[in-house]
Amino acid sequence: MKNIKLVRIFALLMLTFGLLAACGVETEDNNTGEGGEQGLSGEVLIDGSSTVFPIMEGLTYQYNKENPNVELSLNSSGSGGGFKKSTVGEIDLSNASRPIQEEEIAIAEENGIELHEIELAYDGLSVVVSQENDFIENITVEQLRQIFLADSDATKWSDINPEWPEETITIYSPGHDSGTFDYFNEVILEDNPMKEGENVTLNEDDNLLVQGIQNDPYAIGYFGYAYYLENQDSLKVLGVSTGDGEPVKPNGETIQDGSYTPLSRPVFTYVNVASLEKPQVYDFVKFTLENAGEASEQVGYVALPEENYQEQLDEINNLAGK
Repeated sequence: MKNIKLVRIFALLMLTFGLLAACGVETEDNNTGEGGEQGLSGEVLIDGSSTVFPIMEGLTYQYNKENPNVELSLNSSGSGGGFKKSTVGEIDLSNASRPIQEEEIAIAEENGIELHEIELAYDGLSVVVSQENDFIENITVEQLRQIFLADSDATKWSDINPEWPEETITIYSPGHDSGTFDYFNEVILEDNPMKEGENVTLNEDDNLLVQGIQNDPYAIGYFGYAYYLENQDSLKVLGVSTGDGEPVKPNGETIQDGSYTPLSRPVFTYVNVASLEKPQVYDFVKFTLENAGEASEQVGYVALPEENYQEQLDEINNLAGK
């Protein structure tokens, strides 16, 4: 994990200097954020998706450098875990790698809470194996179903393709509170149950999934594109085919243009509209929309068109009465 931490520290430093240069902010001035207010203080509580975590980690790091009196609490309990807290008013921002579900909206409404969706970036959910795996480069959606579906009898790689080894497949997947799990379940497994039990590891911490896969040549798993990029020296990303064309691997171009299908998706944060009455929350949300594109690119995701961020900032200003 040492290399992961070094890469992340480097990314954060690059983000810091990039945003400071872009904003024209002097590093000596630690009291005013971009478009912010002098002497801001108070809490901003953030939880949710591990996929969105690297983006928000860079943003909170930079924001705190400029607004040291604002206490930013950033946690990662999965998209579902974040919505469990935001729908009862426990946090200000809920990061998510999937849209909010109808039942979650209903819970929020019961509690008198309005959650406003903010789209941050595009992600390509990445299917990966270890660099030690020397027999697979590409995979079809149908083969993924054979590997991951609970009602599939396939347990060895040779069950999927007779040219592959007669070795047990070990599976690493985000847990049930993860929006990445929900998305994979929807577009690949078509909402059918996934395998669990022996040889299957479920965890909301993507770094633990990375560790398991990189040390096992017969493992396979999936998570956000940024986690693959951080660990590409030990992981191999697979090209994915729907069966109608050539396999496509995720990269900035294929994620943004949608050719990496069906695993390209937007990622979000949801703000409690009532929290926008707090100056520090409004200022951080404004900062997020002004800098999310660069922050996303720094950690391996794909920025939205600039006008999308401005349109969303206009919506936030209207909600906040600015």
